[in-house]
Amino acid sequence: MTAPLRLGTRGSALAMAQSGHVAEALTAATGRPVELVEVVTAGDRSTAPVHRLGVGVFVSALRDALAARTIDFAVHSYKDLPTAGAPGLHIAAVPPREDPRDALVARDGRTLAELPPGATVGTGALRRIAQLHALGMQLEVTPIRGNVDTRLGRVLGPVADLDAVVLARAGLARLGRAGEITETLDPMLMLPAPAQGALAVECRVDDPDLVELLAVLDHAPSRAAITAERALLATLEAGCSAPVAAYAEVAEGDAGEEIYLRGAVISPDGTRDLRLSRTGTPADAAEIGKALAAELLDLGADSILGHEGPTGPGTQQFGSTE
Repeated sequence: MTAPLRLGTRGSALAMAQSGHVAEALTAATGRPVELVEVVTAGDRSTAPVHRLGVGVFVSALRDALAARTIDFAVHSYKDLPTAGAPGLHIAAVPPREDPRDALVARDGRTLAELPPGATVGTGALRRIAQLHALGMQLEVTPIRGNVDTRLGRVLGPVADLDAVVLARAGLARLGRAGEITETLDPMLMLPAPAQGALAVECRVDDPDLVELLAVLDHAPSRAAITAERALLATLEAGCSAPVAAYAEVAEGDAGEEIYLRGAVISPDGTRDLRLSRTGTPADAAEIGKALAAELLDLGADSILGHEGPTGPGTQQFGSTE
């Protein structure tokens, strides 16, 4: 009998659900049994705000386990991965992406537009905090940590202390909690994080049989979209917790498949909001992301991200390039 493949995963309910889905899909496609191996990461042990934890804090322990050969492959939330690849490791598959949009869960079934000035909204991402401030709705935005149940309890539980929370829709859907969403937020209001809703299935480069086996899970349109979004992030030299947003969609165009990428850099207080878009072919996904990032930098994105730049405080710029 073939020994089960060891799939490394964080121990949160969401991580286990994601990894379990990948394990089931791989077994269904190949017949290979898979067992889940829980790995505790530095991010799981910390209570600090997400944007202060640093890049890769939810990833390094899983990658160490791969290098130590205590697991055969790992499943990551793609948006947690540093943009630079890890030596000796390979992203063997990007499964079909879940809906990458953000979701609002609010008291009394309210939508974002129905929240009154002064309403308290919790979220763990600086990108969401920045975009909520940029809406000019006078919301009280509070950084929060914790798993999905903990965050929902801040709004729906017996000791609720917030009017609403904003989370990734994909996580709620994977946990069977999509019914608690009061509004799925339009990307025009809340552009997602690069790679939000996507998973990365990673293994060692020196295991070519497993590389080939895992490739059955790869979804080309999802990989192209993620490639564009993360190329933008890498070119901006920003980490996964920076106030950078990107959303790429692959669709059929007049001359075949096209990729449409939107990107944004927003100051944490929402007073500076740079947004651009660009189109091209999926084969050029990485170049599209790099080019859009370069245009954002030309508009002063580097100064928002803490680099030197020419744009002064209070500036707002919007635009679109094809």
